[in-house]
Amino acid sequence: MATKHNYSKDDIRSMVKDEDVKFLRLMFTDLFGTIKNVEVPITQLDKLLDNKLMFDGSSIEGFVRIEESDMYLYPDLSTWMIFPWSTDRGKIARVICQVYRPNGEPYAADPRNNLIRVLGDMKKAGFTSFNIGPEPEFFLFKMNENGEPTLHLNDKGSYFDMAPMDLGENCRREIVLTLEEMGFDVEAAHHEVAPGQHEIDFKYADALAAADNIQTFKLVVKTVARKYGLYATFMPKPLSGINGSGMHLNMSLFNDKGNTFYDENGELQISQEAYYFLGGLLKHARSFTAVCNPIVNSYKRLVPGYEAPVYVAWSGSNRSPLIRIPSARGNSTRLELRSVDPTANPYLAIACVLEAGLDGLRNKIEPEHSIDRNIYRMDAEERQKSHITNLPDTLHNALKDLSADETMKKALGEHLYNSFIEAKNLEYDSYRTQVSGWERDQYLEKY
Repeated sequence: MATKHNYSKDDIRSMVKDEDVKFLRLMFTDLFGTIKNVEVPITQLDKLLDNKLMFDGSSIEGFVRIEESDMYLYPDLSTWMIFPWSTDRGKIARVICQVYRPNGEPYAADPRNNLIRVLGDMKKAGFTSFNIGPEPEFFLFKMNENGEPTLHLNDKGSYFDMAPMDLGENCRREIVLTLEEMGFDVEAAHHEVAPGQHEIDFKYADALAAADNIQTFKLVVKTVARKYGLYATFMPKPLSGINGSGMHLNMSLFNDKGNTFYDENGELQISQEAYYFLGGLLKHARSFTAVCNPIVNSYKRLVPGYEAPVYVAWSGSNRSPLIRIPSARGNSTRLELRSVDPTANPYLAIACVLEAGLDGLRNKIEPEHSIDRNIYRMDAEERQKSHITNLPDTLHNALKDLSADETMKKALGEHLYNSFIEAKNLEYDSYRTQVSGWERDQYLEKY
């Protein structure tokens, strides 16, 4: 996790002076999880600190209509960070902001505000924090002479390979060092299964900080990769025939007494609260898939044969189900959701999985029995007898499941839900009207 600080306004002013900060990058996130920023000169610092910095929200996907476009950026001072890289005109600092209406109300279409709202519901239910440990994966592609990404991977390595097979090792090492300079506690960094694929894991944080960290992580990965003439992509399945990129979410729910998922005397040393939370995740899994796997390409990863989960089930041991329970116990007891991919808007994805788990707790939803054998080797009849269902196989089907789930509508809020459904249906309609090379190869001469 990136270290959080309780900075005051005076702390910020002192750091700006001491570090020769010349520009401010005010970051927020749109509906699709894309990082947006308003960059202003340091002369605007006092206006920012007084919550008086305005921007036009009408051009941001999922935000406001043009006739109500004036929005304000309120900085979360705990996210203040000076980038390790700088220009010849001075350093650049960033702060993550929340979007507010002119009347001083948090704007409901800001994904970060929405997560804060759901976390408020969690606290009303008696919990103190929802911790998330993400495991984001990405590919490194070579760039051409024009600085555009090619389809040529930077290496031919595989899981845990080292140089010279892993030609991205130096790039990955600099990403890690940069993250550590920025306060991240990096736990692991290695080559993944597919050629050109990498994973960097950083320490868990509370849900809001974890979502902020994921966004910062993506920015750092892409920035450092370009220094090495490489293009980093978080697209789930950029190439056929190899494993895709996921972003497993490890999650645990805490109260004043500690990790509520741990019970020293429980079966598997898992508490009843953990089972209820797990039951909620399984119940709503098909519905939150549209949010956790939000693009057409996401469903090219969620297919059998490439280690990505396809079936709605859980296990305390094997890695073929949707959710597994890693072996660590005590305060490290957690559930690992394995379907999420890194194109997900982290604020929306975390809000949905939290709301699903809270629904399980509220309604005491018991999960089906664990599946402790390889589901990929079970036939359809065996899966049916074990009550194992499939995840949606297309974005279209995932959106239908999302539309039918009132709990997930609550997790997103009316504005975000309506904007998301509308935008993603348009995206799928655009996709299904295209004719692919595969179709021409299969059918043009045959028919």
